[in-house]
Amino acid sequence: MEITLDKHSANQASIKITLNEADYQPKVDAKLKDYAKKASIRGFRPGKAPISMVKNMYGVSLLVDEINNILGESLNNYLKEQSFRILGEPLPVEKADESIDWKTQKEFDFEYKIGFVEGINLPLDKNTSATKYDIKVDDKLVNETLENLKSQYGESTNPETSEAGDSIYGDLTAEEGAISKSVSLPTSKLSKKLAGKFIGIGKDAEVAIDAKEVKKEEWSEAFGLNEEEIEQAKGGFTFTVKNINRTQAAELNQEFFDKIFGPDQVTSEEEFLNKVRETLQGSYDKESKVFTEEELKKVLVEKAKIELPDAFLKEWLLKANEGKVTEADVEKEYPIYAQQLTWSLISNQIAKENGIQAEHEDVIEKTKEMIREQFASSGLGSQLEASMDMFVDNYLKGNEGQNYMNMLTSVQNDKVLAFVQEQIDMKEKSISIDEFKELLEK
Repeated sequence: MEITLDKHSANQASIKITLNEADYQPKVDAKLKDYAKKASIRGFRPGKAPISMVKNMYGVSLLVDEINNILGESLNNYLKEQSFRILGEPLPVEKADESIDWKTQKEFDFEYKIGFVEGINLPLDKNTSATKYDIKVDDKLVNETLENLKSQYGESTNPETSEAGDSIYGDLTAEEGAISKSVSLPTSKLSKKLAGKFIGIGKDAEVAIDAKEVKKEEWSEAFGLNEEEIEQAKGGFTFTVKNINRTQAAELNQEFFDKIFGPDQVTSEEEFLNKVRETLQGSYDKESKVFTEEELKKVLVEKAKIELPDAFLKEWLLKANEGKVTEADVEKEYPIYAQQLTWSLISNQIAKENGIQAEHEDVIEKTKEMIREQFASSGLGSQLEASMDMFVDNYLKGNEGQNYMNMLTSVQNDKVLAFVQEQIDMKEKSISIDEFKELLEK
């Protein structure tokens, strides 16, 4: 057997395998003899058919199977010996102008395309810097949250005449075009001038609107139009009032406190506001952590400068998912796939070099945390904890065990990112909610 590697570029190559008769024939002969002992052929007692007849009937299929086995094993062993990291799976090179004569041919040539990356060089020291973001919850956010809660848990009424801030249910109809739909219109999401048209009106009132008065975001956020409808929104509209909905803000009393945080968790307005602030900060601490880690990944990806075999990977993705995706699908999704693959290569390399390993116990604990978060607002409490082992076991066994592998990868990523932050220069930066939203939009 002869195996040769021909590198076409820094990350793509072809592997040629030549098989001679001595490589496969002894194994084929052994299988033929074994098959002849068991074969049931018409006209002969089981195991008594001439070996020549068995070879004539089954020789080619046994030859093909054996050669495929030799190719698979030889290719895998050869790739394990290489210093580079294989990406995807080797792709057989199909030669349309050549066909194999399995009955007479003695020597066989096969060729495979591979994509790979060479060793990843990523020193982790204080010369590498990244930012650790800390989102601070301010009074503005606490007050906005309080107003939203008071509105959410307030008493709903249907007054005869509308006021500022009411939601108005009615029918929106275009004078020209096909737009005609029922709308629950929150007037608080309209401009002050447009909202004024909906103040002091009652049931069956008709409000005339010119499309020029309405901003694009108002069409979507207030009137609920989709992109196609917004494009068609031209000329005059009529809004016919069917009902007026008003929410009387809830009072800050014990009943309200209990609805939000559970019975007797807070007993005063001061305790309630502190609890709201604490809850918001806990939520944004998690967002800070996620955002910091995603930005850190970008820093490491840029520093590692890994060049992926893009053309090969796109071809492999198309063939590996044959019939399920198109070339257009692969082109569209490839940037996300490439980003995830690059980070996976970096994470695995750091873990390997520094002995970082996800343990079974870590997987169990992370799964418990995930389940607690999912049921945080359910009020199950002690009942959830009593059945936690069952929930964890069911989840990790789900999706044919893939959930466990995904959680294992997630735990390793957590450990790698924590390790990296200890090694490099992490500069802490406190930002407001508004600043955080601006960063997300970049």
